[in-house]
Amino acid sequence: MSEPAAQTVKIEGVTLEVAHIPGPTDRAPLVFLHEGLGCVDLWPQRGRHWPQTLCEATGRAGWLYSRRGYGRSDPIPDVRGPSRQAGFWRSGRHQPDYMHEEAWTVLPALLTALGVQRPVLVGHSDGATIALLHASRHDTTGCVVMAPHVMVEPVSLQAIAQARDQYLLPGSDGRPGLRDRLARYHHDVDNAFWQWNDVWLSEDFRPFDIRAECARITAPLLAIQGEDDEYGTLAQIEDIRRAAPHARLAVLPQCGHSPHRDQPDLLQQHVTDFLASLG
Repeated sequence: MSEPAAQTVKIEGVTLEVAHIPGPTDRAPLVFLHEGLGCVDLWPQRGRHWPQTLCEATGRAGWLYSRRGYGRSDPIPDVRGPSRQAGFWRSGRHQPDYMHEEAWTVLPALLTALGVQRPVLVGHSDGATIALLHASRHDTTGCVVMAPHVMVEPVSLQAIAQARDQYLLPGSDGRPGLRDRLARYHHDVDNAFWQWNDVWLSEDFRPFDIRAECARITAPLLAIQGEDDEYGTLAQIEDIRRAAPHARLAVLPQCGHSPHRDQPDLLQQHVTDFLASLG
């Protein structure tokens, strides 16, 4: 398969960065949903995009996109200001239901624009939560979630607060700081960082909980988490199975919050086996 082909799609006046991994058309494509600081170009695996290696291993096409404010997608106006709804899109600071909005409004519009029906969703962190929410209302062939967030835990808030502190610090010993590292991948790095960090650390976000929505998922579901995940405990995926008993769980050893970075080969095996079971 060839390298992902970068392009753009316009949704209700806003341009989103997308990339297509060509593949067979007789199987549901994989649609990759990135984490809270991710984008199309931040899917690492030893110098290659992990999505591409997974598509090659499973014989499926793939789509990636950068959510608004990430990568080369259009920024969110006044990202730290008051939240406002202006037609299809919101501007200003994210509200606690921002992942619901992405899953139930933006993603369906994007899939329609791409001509994608009943995809297999592959989400990481925030993207995993968005995948779960989408699957709770929309028909999907399958759902793979890595390090999902179904409720708020103290360990998550602690890690996100530490990320804020690191973002505000300059680099040292000739090495770039977190902000400079992220700026390589995001056209407006402050837009990308604060839309995620501000809402997670807000008091209004504390009650966030999508376990009831998980109970409505009927599609085949694989939930994966590293045993050393610094952003959440294994209660996240255990609660998914309590809500959706048909879900498969995979706990990866020696793995933190990013399985595609820490354990790409083991992760690929779990996902490949799961996708083979879909027929």
